[in-house]
This record gives sequence, structure tokens and C-alpha cells, in this order.
Amino acid sequence: MRLARVVLLIVSAAGAAAPGAVAQPFPNRPIRAIVGFVPGGSTDLIARQLAQKLTESLGQPVIVDNRPSGAGIVAAVLAKDAPPDGHTLYFGTISALSTNVAVQARLPYDPVRDYAPITMTLSNPYFLVVNPAVPVGSVKEFVALARARPGQLNYSTSGSGGGAHLAVELFRAMAKVDLAHIPYKGSAQATAEVVAGHVQMSFSQPAVMLPHAKAGRIKVLGVTSLKPLRSWPDAPPIAEAGLPGFEASSWQGVLVPARTPKLVIDRLHREIVKALHSPEVERRLLTEGSEIGGGSPEAFAAYIRNEIAKWTRVVKEAGIRVE
Repeated sequence: MRLARVVLLIVSAAGAAAPGAVAQPFPNRPIRAIVGFVPGGSTDLIARQLAQKLTESLGQPVIVDNRPSGAGIVAAVLAKDAPPDGHTLYFGTISALSTNVAVQARLPYDPVRDYAPITMTLSNPYFLVVNPAVPVGSVKEFVALARARPGQLNYSTSGSGGGAHLAVELFRAMAKVDLAHIPYKGSAQATAEVVAGHVQMSFSQPAVMLPHAKAGRIKVLGVTSLKPLRSWPDAPPIAEAGLPGFEASSWQGVLVPARTPKLVIDRLHREIVKALHSPEVERRLLTEGSEIGGGSPEAFAAYIRNEIAKWTRVVKEAGIRVE
């Protein structure tokens, strides 16, 4: 009987403690926001804006931790290995979450298995831009010129295997044109080379190309989204300019390590969506030509899977491999 009473007391104590453990408030310490790029880039800037808003709404500091590396792999691994308690946010991008899978033989993480998506924060379509000396004024005219001069026109990107590179490869395949690829270190340099006339064409993000376009230093022929952008409404969607169904965007979002509790994911989702649609964040994103996210965790998870499949198919057909 004495042993039975002892066992009963232990079980009762454990049962009383369990609700307290489950009910522990979130967050209960500072939150780390991991970014795989240097300070000042587009991913870093949106991370810092959201971190400020989340600090206010969650009542704990949200601290951006920049871990730049090739294709964002270091940041992806750090986020994967963090405790799944919501105190580590991962600002993942198209490269780390989809194109890396397509172009690299091995990765030390799995974008589908190792993370729980919270929401896509934004997407940025690309503008098809050319140097003013290129004698074309539309996407159809550019395609015709490229077909007449196979292999003689070149294009710049921010690096081999990145979103812009694969977007042009999709364009090449659908338009049936032969273009030469010249990779650079970053989208700003890639666009600058078009401005200088060293390359003829590029797929450039809105924030990078808009100052050059407004100054007449490049010509904008089309946009890779399915609808025109407010930032440059005169650029027709490439899908409506001769390549039906063509669509490509650079995108990013917030994730947490897999096995993070659903209650924590739901809280983070509510606060991040609210921050995305705050007047100052929304104004900045729309001015830069971004499309604002804020969809459900399930929608973001499905989008990541679809992007992996899409770009894996493009890479296979184009024979691209990045070591």
C-alpha cells in the first residue's frame, strides 16, 4: 500500500507539472532570425523590417543573424539544426529552398523535410531588359532577333544556378532561342553590365532595374509575372507577349525548424502577416515592385514543392549543374 501511495504521488505531481510546461508562454526569450546573405541586401532588409515589427508585437527582441555563404547553405543548416521551439526564424529564398535542390548533387538539408513553413513574405518577378542599342522594342522582336542570330546574343545573371539563371533557361526553352550565359556576382552587377553594353539582355529584379529604366539606360521589354506590375505597368507579361504560360519569380519566406509546435507556428503566422501589411512595410514592398505574400503555411509548403519540381525539370532539360 505504501508503494502504491508513492507511485500515485509521483504520477499526480507529473500530471500537475505537465500543464505548466505546455502553457509556458511563447516567446520567453529573444528570437534569432537567420538570413543567408550579407547586410543590406533585399532579404536582409525585409528581415530587419519584420524583425522590428515582431519585436513590438511579440514582446521579445528579434535579432537578425546574417550568415552569408554560397547559395545560402550555411544559414539553411543552422536553421535546420536549431531547437524546434519557435525561437529561431529562417528567412529562406528561392535559391536555398528550390533551385539548390535542382542544381546541386547533394545538400546537407532537405527543404521539404527539415522546415515548417510559416508564410511567403514576398515575390519579385523579373523584368526582361536589354541595352538600348539592341534593335528591338518588344519580347516578340527580341525572340525573332535571337532566332536570327543563334548563340550571338548573351545574357547576364546574378550567378549560375540562381533564380534568374533558371528563369532565362526556361525562357530559352519556351522561346526556342540560343543565348550565351555570363554569370556575375549579384543582380546589381548583372544589370550594370547590360547598361554598359557588355551584354545584351538580362532578367533583372524591379528594385535593381527601375532606376536604370527611368533614366533610359536600359529598355524594358516585359515582365515574368502573369500580370503587369504597378512599379512599371507598361511592361507586358511575357506570357501575353508570345510565350503563353511563362512565369518566373524570385521569392522568399519565413520558416522554422521541423517539429515546431502548431500553436507556435500559428502565432508566428498571425504576427508576420500583420507586419507584412503594416503601412510602412507594405508601402516599401509595393514601391520596389514586390508582390506581398502572407498566405497560409500549407500554401507556402505546396508552393515550395511545386517550385522544386518546376526548376528540377528546367535544370534537367538544360543540362545545368553547379558544383
